[in-house]
Amino acid sequence: MPGGQLSLCNATLTTASKASFRPFRENHLLHLLCIAMAVVILATGYRPEKVFDWWLENMAALTFLAVLGITYRRLPLSDLSYLLIFVYLSLHEWGAEYKYSDVPLGEWMKPWLGTTRNHYDRVMHFSYGLLLSYPMQEWFMRVAGVTSRWRYLMPVESTLAFSACYEMLEAFMASILTPERGEEFVGMQGDVWDSQKDMFMAGLGAITAMIVIATVRTVRGRRKKVISQAAAAATTGYTTRYKPK
Repeated sequence: MPGGQLSLCNATLTTASKASFRPFRENHLLHLLCIAMAVVILATGYRPEKVFDWWLENMAALTFLAVLGITYRRLPLSDLSYLLIFVYLSLHEWGAEYKYSDVPLGEWMKPWLGTTRNHYDRVMHFSYGLLLSYPMQEWFMRVAGVTSRWRYLMPVESTLAFSACYEMLEAFMASILTPERGEEFVGMQGDVWDSQKDMFMAGLGAITAMIVIATVRTVRGRRKKVISQAAAAATTGYTTRYKPK
């Protein structure tokens, strides 16, 4: 998966090692993702639980989308990275619609976890590390030229760093908002260790993603090696068998 190309709906899904610039008008998968993302944003923003909180939750997401658009010509990401970003932002929009503390999935999880707290925010922080560490790794590989084992460490470190920055941003916003709106935006739900647990879940998601990616790359590398050795052996055998006497 991370080392080559994937087949998806009879189309080619580029990955980090195969990504290259394609004019936007020719990137049909990205067209579909942009349309789907617009639909998701409009659907969740049409009648959110609280409009003010929806805008607060989406400041970073909309800024991120703008950065992706502005930098597309200089650094177009792979199809897989854009797909993972779309999945993450779609999950985020669902959380923003219900100000995270009232998301239905979190409500369904309460009996399973034996808690009165809505843990959808924990799911999202884990998803942040799980889904966005691959685009981060692609950036380090293609822009910073990181190809050693550091390419597995840097996404984890970046995930933790960005998570810490976001928690500080939340604390700053809470300090300038009214106590009620600040509590809703931060989403502590009475947990004084909320920030630390959120960062832990993000880091855990990133570590999980890097383990999966490293495993896939290792398996693919060994498979290619076996195929190459088999092809070489077959070629040698054929040459020996039909060597002119």
